[in-house]
Amino acid sequence: MQRLIFDTEHNMFRDAFAAFLKKEVVPHQDEWEAAGVVSREVWKKAGDMGFLLPWADEEYGGAGLKDFRYEQIMCEELAKINEPGFMLPLHSALCGPYIAEYGNAEQKARFMPGIISGELILAVAMTEPSAGSDLAGMRTSAVDQGDHYVLNGSKVFISNGLLADVVIVAAKTDPNNKHAMGLFLVERAMEGFERGKNLEKLGMKSQDTAELFFNNVKVPKANLLGDAKGGFFYLMNMLAQERLTNACGAVAAAEAALQTTIDYVKERKAFDRPISHFQNTRFKLAEMRTQIDVAQVFVDRCVTDHNEKKLTPEVAAEAKLFTTELLCKVVDEGVQLHGGWGYMWEYPICKMYANARIQRIFAGTSEIMKEIISRGMKL
Repeated sequence: MQRLIFDTEHNMFRDAFAAFLKKEVVPHQDEWEAAGVVSREVWKKAGDMGFLLPWADEEYGGAGLKDFRYEQIMCEELAKINEPGFMLPLHSALCGPYIAEYGNAEQKARFMPGIISGELILAVAMTEPSAGSDLAGMRTSAVDQGDHYVLNGSKVFISNGLLADVVIVAAKTDPNNKHAMGLFLVERAMEGFERGKNLEKLGMKSQDTAELFFNNVKVPKANLLGDAKGGFFYLMNMLAQERLTNACGAVAAAEAALQTTIDYVKERKAFDRPISHFQNTRFKLAEMRTQIDVAQVFVDRCVTDHNEKKLTPEVAAEAKLFTTELLCKVVDEGVQLHGGWGYMWEYPICKMYANARIQRIFAGTSEIMKEIISRGMKL
C-alpha cells in the first residue's frame, strides 16, 4: 500500500539509515545476541552519522530535524532487521527529550553533545520490583540534603541498563505526596550506583536489560531535571510519544514478520505443492495483510498529529494497544505457518515471536492502555 506521509528528504534519510544498519549492525547481530549486549562502537558510529537525536538543536551537534517522521523511519528500519538490542529509539525518542524539554541551559550544554555523539548512552528508570505500571507506588526516594539529594532504592527491567552512562531516575521527593517525584540524572561513576546482572529474557537477547541499585547515591542538585516535585507530570507528558514510538516499531515488525512468512510459504511444500496454495494459508495471509495496512494508516495519521502537537494520550494508547496486539497475532500465525521450523531459533520468525511478546507489556500494558482509552470515553 502506498504511503503518502514521506517526502524526498525522508526517503533519502531512510536509505542512509538502512545502509548504516546493513553495514554496522547486521554483520554483528549474532555476536551481540550471544554477548547479551551491543557494542559501544555502534552508538558512536550512529552519532557520527547524525542518527542520534536528529531533532536536537544544532548548537549541541544535532540536525534540528524537528519532525517525528525521522524517528518513525528509524523504528521501521530497525524492525525490518529484527534488531532488539540497539535501542536507538529509547535513546533518541524517549530519553533525550526529557533533557531537552526539562533540562536547564547548563544541563543541556553538559550532556547533549555527548548524547548526540554517542559518547553518552541514555536509559530511563521508572519500573521497580513492586511498582510497574503504578508509578505512584514507587519506593525509590530522594532526600534533600542542601546542595544534593541522597538517592535510595532499586529499579528493574531497565533497557540499556549496563551500557547507560546517564540514567534518568524517577524518585519520590515527598513521602506525604504520592505524586511528588523528581527526575534525577544519575551518572555512571556516582558512588553507590550499582548494576545487577544482565537479565535473562524470553527474547530481545542482545538488549542489556538490568536491575539498578541506588545506595545513598549523592546526586548534585545540578543533576535534577526541572522541579523536584514535577517528575510525575514530566513522565505523563512524555508517555504519548513513547507509546507512539512503540506503535511505529510494532506495525513495522508485523510487516517484517508477514514478509518472512510469505517468503517461507512460497518455498515450503506439503502434499507436492507450496503451502501458499492452500486456502487456509492464503486466507490467513490476507487477514494479516489487511490488518497491517489498516494499522499503518492509523499510525501514520498519529505521527502527523504528533508533529502538529495534536496527538492525545488516549489516541496514542489506542495506537500502542492495537499495533502491539496485532504484532503478537501476526508472529503467532507466522510461527504456525512455518510449522516445526517456526520453533527453531535459526529461523527469523522464531526470534520475532520471542521479541514481540514484551511489546504488550512495556511502556504500559495492554490493560493500562484500555484503561486510558476508556477514561477518555467518559463512561
